[in-house]
Amino acid sequence: MARVSEQRLVQVPEGLAGSRADAGIAKLLGMSRSAVADMIVEGLVEQNDVVLSKSDSLLADAWLKVMLPKPKAALQLVAENVEGLVVIYQDHDIVVVDKPAGVAAHPSVGWDGPSVGGALLALGIEMSTSGVAERQGIVSRLDVGTSGLMVLTKTEIAYSRMKQAFRDRVVDKTYHALVQGHPDPSAGTIDAPLGRHLKHEYKFTVSPEGKPSVTHYKTLEAFSAASLLEIELETGRTHQIRVHFSAFKHPLVGDTLYGCDPKLAAWLGMDRQWLHAIRLGFMHPTKGEYVSFESTYPKDLSDSLAILRGE
Repeated sequence: MARVSEQRLVQVPEGLAGSRADAGIAKLLGMSRSAVADMIVEGLVEQNDVVLSKSDSLLADAWLKVMLPKPKAALQLVAENVEGLVVIYQDHDIVVVDKPAGVAAHPSVGWDGPSVGGALLALGIEMSTSGVAERQGIVSRLDVGTSGLMVLTKTEIAYSRMKQAFRDRVVDKTYHALVQGHPDPSAGTIDAPLGRHLKHEYKFTVSPEGKPSVTHYKTLEAFSAASLLEIELETGRTHQIRVHFSAFKHPLVGDTLYGCDPKLAAWLGMDRQWLHAIRLGFMHPTKGEYVSFESTYPKDLSDSLAILRGE
């Protein structure tokens, strides 16, 4: 058996009940499916104290014991071509990419899938050297399951100034999200601090001890079972949009981690959260002028909207 670095005890949410073990646990822990499959083969995952196989199904409310193996080597960027990732702008200091779902911002423990950094390395685009090696040039991140715009930096001065811009909340970040039901009011602000979940460290939750978190939204289009929202982030906490709307009783369509309706997600063909970083604007770190970028929906999001509009 592989050397174990840590053990996690997690409960299967209702939205993942019936999922294949490797696919469900990958979503649950934010890991790649192949990494989870390797752990299962090595006997490192149990469900209700029974060792799992890859083809086993997850049971609602079952307890999973996941023993994470120690990394075989230090994390490092690996150059790889990533289908669907598009560089939409670059100059001497920055690069803006349109990231597809299923791609991580950077390598991490338990993730052996593609990363934005690895894709840029394959394209011969070098990032600034600040920070640990696998996160060079990263000034903000998108979840693996979220698509859309990211900015990275290529020089030290750009890295420093963009990090400060995000800290000062002067970067304009606009998302589109499809949520279940119809938020009331149809436009407003969610101001609720976020912190780590007390029972599930891989999740976040509204908590009075958490960090200030502010989300502004307005409804763009309402359907029978869901609403398309435009969202402006005042802060940028991990999972902020997902947690705020889940706490507001309107989880994102397809977001099994935060309580979505799996039947609605299946009907719309969504196997990830319906969330897209559609616009990004900021003062250029060295040119001193405002720049903005826009992205279009990827096919899975467009297809789900077509189903709703044609219902």
